[in-house]
Amino acid sequence: MKRKDKNTLKTHHLGGCIVTRSVLSGSSRLRWLFREKSHNPADNGWRAFGDKDTQEYIDDSNNSIVVDFDRLVEIEPAVLSVFSMPVGTDLEFDADNKAFIDTATGKELPLH
Repeated sequence: MKRKDKNTLKTHHLGGCIVTRSVLSGSSRLRWLFREKSHNPADNGWRAFGDKDTQEYIDDSNNSIVVDFDRLVEIEPAVLSVFSMPVGTDLEFDADNKAFIDTATGKELPLH
């Protein structure tokens, strides 16, 4: 008997990123996405935080986990459109409008 999964993970081979457990569990929605220098070849440098994540929550390393970037794409497909942005990118995600705002300029980024 073949098992049929509802959600099939599409593999983009984009490396790993750090995401808070609240985003992964769905208890908060993606709100902040920034890219820092990678720590190793498998790390693409992207970091994702949720709208309910407090500084105290973020400061506890047990509340973050390394996942394949494709897992973040499953949660919010719009992240794929900003993947190639450089180290230093700092974005706020407007989940209602499915738009990224550059925090340095306050301008909305076009999604492609």
